[in-house]
Amino acid sequence: MKISIIGLGKLGACSAACFAYRGFDTIGVDINKSFVDAINHGKAPVYEPRLQEFITASRGRLRATQSYEEAIRESDITFLIVPTPSRHDGSFSDRYLQDALTELSKALKKTDKKYHLFAITSTVSPGTTDEALIPLIESVSGRKNGKGFDVAYNPEFIALGDVINGFLKPDMLLIGESDRSVGDKLEKIYLKVCENKPYMARMSIVSAEITKIVLNSYVTMKISFANNLANICEKVPGAEIDKITAALGSDRRISPYYLKGGLSYGGPCFPRDNRAFNSFAKKCGLDTPLADSTDEINKFQVKHVTDKVLGLLPKEGGTVAVLGLSYKTKTPVIEESASIKIISQLLERASDMLEITVYDPLAMDNARALFGDDILYASSMSDCLAKASVVIITTPEDEFKGLKEGDMRKGKVTIIDCWRILDPKKFSKAIKYIALGRKS
Repeated sequence: MKISIIGLGKLGACSAACFAYRGFDTIGVDINKSFVDAINHGKAPVYEPRLQEFITASRGRLRATQSYEEAIRESDITFLIVPTPSRHDGSFSDRYLQDALTELSKALKKTDKKYHLFAITSTVSPGTTDEALIPLIESVSGRKNGKGFDVAYNPEFIALGDVINGFLKPDMLLIGESDRSVGDKLEKIYLKVCENKPYMARMSIVSAEITKIVLNSYVTMKISFANNLANICEKVPGAEIDKITAALGSDRRISPYYLKGGLSYGGPCFPRDNRAFNSFAKKCGLDTPLADSTDEINKFQVKHVTDKVLGLLPKEGGTVAVLGLSYKTKTPVIEESASIKIISQLLERASDMLEITVYDPLAMDNARALFGDDILYASSMSDCLAKASVVIITTPEDEFKGLKEGDMRKGKVTIIDCWRILDPKKFSKAIKYIALGRKS
């Protein structure tokens, strides 16, 4: 089968490159001409580890266009990976999906091909595919679902900074199918793409839509539980959060993943999927107290660290160095980043008494676009630390793990290590070391 991908952002570009790398003729479609030109010139349109490598290795099988007609005409299945922004009530807007599907359906109406398969990969609110998207395709294309086309819901569970590996070696593949033959087609494709043998979770479309948001909501509960536990450990002499969570994670009912006390979760998925679950439950006439508490704990973690910083600054003020701006390592994305929220709170609460200098190996440009001249931007880790009296490590970057006392100014300096990546025994008494989850 030939494949087309609508949307060449971080997930779309990586998906297209992986399909092509594994032998499928793949067409990427995007309204952004620079993304299309990049793909056609063999260049990665966005940054993601290994993406350039896979695009280079896929020459001859991967190309891009701005034409929806070309995508329909020259592919058998179209994956839609376009933004679905959150609405004020927490649900997802499907306007970009509807725009893309309208153009694809117009193209389908013009063609004499007998069949096309649409796979919705973007996250949507439960009920969206059956209630809005399928009727839209039917009305515009003049065809009936199950006859001239089929629709599947096939979201990804992939972390930015590790998209390629996550795509090729997923734990699970979620396929919402209106007919068993639809799921068979998708499963056949993934069996050729995946380098492992993931669990195939096949179910109704609405069940898959619910699964997508509740899985991420469950993970956020796990993160907030660990963060709440870390805060408790800070009050108890001798309590060791990492050993506690390691023991908890060794129980197969729990598992160790995402069970590490630290900073708030962020990024483009976790916060909004948790809110979407809350919104969906309310539409069903039910409350979600666990999801509500998870969100409140997540907000508290930012205030918790901000309060620590302000309590450590001398009365005359000083310089705060922030190491890490993205919401996680190996990505430039700052969406819902705990670090960005901490900086914002510091500026809001004490901009007259502090200077903030920041450094991140990938996210500097995105931070600069957000904060402008309100903060200072260092060219290196040592440059960031040069004048700081308080240092906050917000992401566990490998580069930050090599921080040495000689990198910092002489005199008293306080380090707030949000992920406990440093060994305090390597510092002299001039360095006050504070780790989240440990009593100072």
